[in-house]
Amino acid sequence: MAITALFTAASGMRALDEKLDVVANNLANINTVGFKRSRPNFEDLLYQQVREPGVLNFQDEPVPHGVQIGLGARISGTQLNFEQGSPEQTARKLDWAIEGPGFFQVLTNIAGTEVTAFTRAGNFTLNRDGNVVLGNSIGSPLEPAIQIPEDADRDSLRVSETGQVFIRDASSGVDTQVGQIELARFVNPEGLLQFGKNLYLQTEASGDPLTGIPTDVGFGTVLAGFVEMSNVDPVRELIGLIFTQRAFELNSQTIQSADEALQIVGNLRRF
Repeated sequence: MAITALFTAASGMRALDEKLDVVANNLANINTVGFKRSRPNFEDLLYQQVREPGVLNFQDEPVPHGVQIGLGARISGTQLNFEQGSPEQTARKLDWAIEGPGFFQVLTNIAGTEVTAFTRAGNFTLNRDGNVVLGNSIGSPLEPAIQIPEDADRDSLRVSETGQVFIRDASSGVDTQVGQIELARFVNPEGLLQFGKNLYLQTEASGDPLTGIPTDVGFGTVLAGFVEMSNVDPVRELIGLIFTQRAFELNSQTIQSADEALQIVGNLRRF
């Protein structure tokens, strides 16, 4: 009946509206360092089984197909895409990009509890105590902690292939290791919780983090003086935006057609 078509088309419009939200978020973060775009996945809903496939007809033979009327669609989930973003050279000593798999580990506070979060953003800076912190809105400290001595020559800071951080002592002129960058990876990074502030949190779906140093097997390398930009492809997103708009319009036309059919049925009693 036309009433079923109304609810089916409405479910499609609702799902497309949610897809529009995802596309809008991707485009809004096109300049966000380390951002990974999301893709909404759709699934069909339950079916009204008017006649199941394979039932016997009047000749006791199974029919090749049945009568199944779908009841719409919904978004089954949003899937993160961890393709490598393009590196952008900045020449800043505390800008680090991960080339390959892995996440930087930082500390953040959630409901009064300090937990480890994970990020692909490598725009680090120093706080007033000389600790390396992420350049987000809360200054999440790097984990394991790296502190730059107050009397050190900060322009001499360098990072080795294996993530060792060296800085030259201003008085002696000797390079001293002040920390070690440690990366984390997950069996299922798409299961991470997007927390905002360029941070991810582990979940049951992502599994526990596996840690190692840059260049270890299964981990990427750290490029000093670079940041990894967003992996959002504006052309792809704009095409998706146009497709979503057209599909939304088609579903709205379905609702109009179903409404007109109901009006015709309602007017039959006048004849």
